[in-house]
Amino acid sequence: MPSVWCRDWSISLPEKIEALNGSCVTINCTFDINNTYDKDLTDSAAGVWLKDGSDLSKNAKMFYSNRTNLYFEGKIIGKLKSKNCTTIFYNVTSNYSGQFFFRIEGNGGLKYTYTQKSVSINVIASPPKPTVQMFKDQMEVKLREKVLEGSSMCLRCSAKTLCSSSPPTLTWSSTDRLHLNENSRLQLDQPNQTEIISDLNFTATHLLHGVTFICTITYQLQQRITTAQNYITLSVQYAAKISFFSCNRTDVCLCEAHGNPSPKVEWHLSGRLVSNFTNTFISEERLSSTDLRSFISLHQSLTHTDTLQCVTINTHGNASQQIQLLHCSYETSKFSVSTSVSD
Repeated sequence: MPSVWCRDWSISLPEKIEALNGSCVTINCTFDINNTYDKDLTDSAAGVWLKDGSDLSKNAKMFYSNRTNLYFEGKIIGKLKSKNCTTIFYNVTSNYSGQFFFRIEGNGGLKYTYTQKSVSINVIASPPKPTVQMFKDQMEVKLREKVLEGSSMCLRCSAKTLCSSSPPTLTWSSTDRLHLNENSRLQLDQPNQTEIISDLNFTATHLLHGVTFICTITYQLQQRITTAQNYITLSVQYAAKISFFSCNRTDVCLCEAHGNPSPKVEWHLSGRLVSNFTNTFISEERLSSTDLRSFISLHQSLTHTDTLQCVTINTHGNASQQIQLLHCSYETSKFSVSTSVSD
């Protein structure tokens, strides 16, 4: 005799779903029944959702696919005859949070509640924060890792989309109000679930050090707009640079330098390190973790034309500028400064 394969009662449901307050929620659902009831699963079959209980006699709140429902607003969009019980609920509120059990009711004796598995719906007031990642030369960089100036960079913002009447959007902003060249896309991640992605592509420069990039996900609901944000702050390492160098017409010169890591400043007078001279005074002022200001007060015994050079150095490189000092004979001014400056 040929063998007879007997199906049993089973159901496939997600374990947990997050739903945005004021939006919708989709429950992906398929089920199977004992094959002796196949004849009873017809187009007139009804699907029932029981909230916070699987017993019809114990005040579980119910949603029927073929009745007017007072508590729930939605519909079963799957074809029950094909054993698809996928359901969408609309205008979700906090009252929808809880455990949901599915029940199938057909002709004859087909009446079964799937108590072995339920789906937990958690209604949230605002969307989850998007995920922000940083890539250098197509390799992911950890948040505390630093990047070197000149590196090819990509910032990626991504988020799983929640059910809503219109898809959410991702936007970038920055603390320095930069012009951002971004591109966004939607991609299918899992059945009936979509991930939205936005990329920022750029070359790392010292101007981006310390800049915070903010990614915002926005949902346009029927009665309100809700958003969530995540951010990342760039730490760009770069060679020492000179931002300002000047001397006044007495005997004080100023050099401002910056770099990451923080640079040091050296003074050279006519090719010799100033620390080898007497009657000079050097002071420094730390402006920030990357910026340094250095002053030098020259001694009064200079009697010939000299060049004064500011040199700034860190582990990634150095920079220098020099000024030619043209000395005068009158006492009220120790020297004048030529207008020629070289890097």
